[in-house]
Order: sequence, then C-alpha cells, then structure tokens
Amino acid sequence: MVESRTRLLILDDDRDVACAAQMLLRRRHGAVATLDDPARLEALLADGVPDVVLLDLNFTPGRIDGAEGLAVLDRLRTLARPPAVIALTAYADVPLAVEALKRGAVDFITKPWDNARLAAAVDAALARRTAANVPGASALMGDSAPIREVKAMIAGVAPTEANVMVLGENGVGKELVARAVHQASRRAAGTFLAVDMGALPEATFESELFGHRKGAFTDAKSDRAGRFQAARGGTLFLDEIGNMPLPAQARLLTALERREVTPIGADRPEPVDVRIVSATNLAEDRLFDPAVFRADLLFRLNTIVIRVPPLRARRDDIPALLHHYLSLYEGQYQRPVRELAPAALDRLCAWDWPGNVRALRHACERAVILGADADYRYEDFGLAPAAPPAPVQVEKDQDFRLGALERDTIAAALDKARGNISLAARMLGVSRAALYRKLGKHGI
Repeated sequence: MVESRTRLLILDDDRDVACAAQMLLRRRHGAVATLDDPARLEALLADGVPDVVLLDLNFTPGRIDGAEGLAVLDRLRTLARPPAVIALTAYADVPLAVEALKRGAVDFITKPWDNARLAAAVDAALARRTAANVPGASALMGDSAPIREVKAMIAGVAPTEANVMVLGENGVGKELVARAVHQASRRAAGTFLAVDMGALPEATFESELFGHRKGAFTDAKSDRAGRFQAARGGTLFLDEIGNMPLPAQARLLTALERREVTPIGADRPEPVDVRIVSATNLAEDRLFDPAVFRADLLFRLNTIVIRVPPLRARRDDIPALLHHYLSLYEGQYQRPVRELAPAALDRLCAWDWPGNVRALRHACERAVILGADADYRYEDFGLAPAAPPAPVQVEKDQDFRLGALERDTIAAALDKARGNISLAARMLGVSRAALYRKLGKHGI
C-alpha cells in the first residue's frame, strides 16, 4: 500500500508542546501523529514508519542527560528505512546536540522554537529523507568518465582541510558529493551537518548559524547553540549558498575569515572548528556577478570546486541507475521483479532527464507502482515527449535586462502554478525562501 500523505510523528512527553507542533505542521503536511510515551513506539511502527520524527531527548521529569531520547534515536536508526529524526530539547547543550547528530539525527531544535525555523527544519528533513535511505546512496553511482573524474577529485581533496564548493543542477547529487568528502576526510568520525541556507529567515540568520544567549531578544528564553557550534570537529554543509541575500553573505564571511562566531548577546567570540563544504545550483558565471554573490566570500568557499555533471552528460550510467532503482522499489513495495523492455531502455537512455538522478529515481518508483505489463514499458515512467520550443519572437524594443527577464519568468511560473508558491519554486529550481525574496524584490 502506498502512503498518500506525509507522515510525521511528534514524540514528546509534554502534550501541550506536542499539540502546538501538531497544529503548526498539520496545515502543511496533513498526517501528524503525537506520542507522549516512547514505550508505545513499537506499536506505532507496526502500522508504518513515519517520514520524519520530532524526538524529545528527555521524558522523565528532572532528566536532562538525553539518554532516553538517544536510545529511541538508536532504535529508529535500526529500521530498514529509518525516518529523518529532528531532536527536540529544552536545554541548549552543545555536546548533547552533537551526540544526537552523530547518531543520525538530521537537525536539532531548541524549545521553545520559532515556528518558521521548525517548519523549515521539517521541510529540509523531508527533502533529504529519500536520498538518505536509498541503499548505495552514500556512494556516487556510476562508472562513466565524468563521474569517475568527480570521484577522483573527492579522493584527492577529502584528506585536506580545504573548503569545497559543489556545483551542479538540481538533482545531480550535490549533497552526496559533500557527504563523500566528509566520509573520506579526517573528520569522518565527527558530525556532518547540512543547512539549507536559502531556507534560513534573514531575521534569524545569525541566531541559527552562530547561536544566542538567554535574554538576547524577546523570544530567547534559553541559550541556544548555532550550527557552527553543533558541527564542531566535523563538516558543515551549506546548501543552496547561492540563495543567500547579500547582508547574510557579509556575516558569514566574517565568521569564516576570523574562524570564530559571536552568539547574539554574548560578550566574546567563540572559536569554531569546522570544515565548510558548500553547494549551489546557480550557473557558475552568476556567482561572479557582484549583485548576486560577494567575490570575497566566493574566494573563501571555492578553494576547490567540484562540478557534478548532469545525467545527460553521463548517459552510460543510466542503465545501471535504472536497474538499481527499479530493484530497490520492487523490494520496497513488494512488487514482482520485471525486466526493462529493450525499446524502453533505449528511449530512457536518450531522454535528457532535466531533473537528473532525482527525477530518474522518482520515475522508477512510478513505474514500479503503476506498471502492469510483464516488462517495464517506456510509458510506465511518465516521461511524455517534450513539446518543441516555441520560436522566439524578438521585438525591436524588447527588454532584455536580466531583472525584467527574471521578473517575467517568475510571473509566468506563478501563473502556471496557479499561485502555488511551493510548486512555482520547484519549477524555477529555487527554495521557497529564495522565491519569496525575489517576489519582494520585483514587487510581485
């Protein structure tokens, strides 16, 4: 049976806290369950594994060591297809947060939370969950010349402390490259912490990355560790770096230059020990546009650049990828093993795959679920032939300014998505936060 809605679980002994999170997330994700006793977890798992679990780290009154929550986290990580776990704690304890991340949590949230921050953390966890649970995802699949070159660069740069920037289109596997760099580095035993920079609200940017002290602002009811502190001794992966506004870029640059951060409300800076790996889907020439990205920050981040090729540039890998993901989903959905018809394979290898490996994976899942013939047919994958591009009509006084073109493109995407911001953002290949900023920029 295919689950039609995202399943979230909030595991917290404070029913008021769980209810508040449930009300917030239900509007966005539909099915949200709550549980106040970890002893009842096994019965819930028997009915299906959630996609994301928000896990309190302490259940017994007076306990602050996090041992109870960490034990639950360890149990969840033993599942065949484990959920993404976001740790919840009322105590901004850096070692505890780091321990949760080391044991497999994808993020941590300090209570009381900021609603936008919690929603963004859940969205990011959902986005990463599929790739994190695919067998073999820890290694870049393929043996074509372009992917062998990427693997060689990873092997060469990983043992160093050089900052790495990963470039590539949506869906090519930039986070897999970042994780591979971390796993082959001297920091492999430390934390790998991914942060979607495009989803961080500008108003809370410094608090999220650098932390804050109790009383620093109205809602700062306790000390809070930032992402730089939580990733201490490990790797901090700054995803969607190209979607950061320029003021935020300046604050990040200062932290990287000084190798220290100052939590909001603190009297003195704290040294940080993290390796920075960043990624963006922006075209490389856009990064050199000072209106988009600061040159001094770029030179701090791109000591080594790894360019991940799109799938259309490594077609030799498509057959192996298809067979891998078809086999994966046959097992997951308990469907019979079927062969891929030769004619279908030829057409799939000729397809340009604009969504890259991510799109191929989703197409394979669709084929396994909906395919009904003895062999997989091309039509099972849902890849209708693309319509030929309409001829471009150039008017004599047509406005070719980049700003106007960007505004028109955004307006067209919104019109096609019927005002749905999430859908329009996916069509444009940017995060929701980045799209909101562009809407404000153009007054749309």
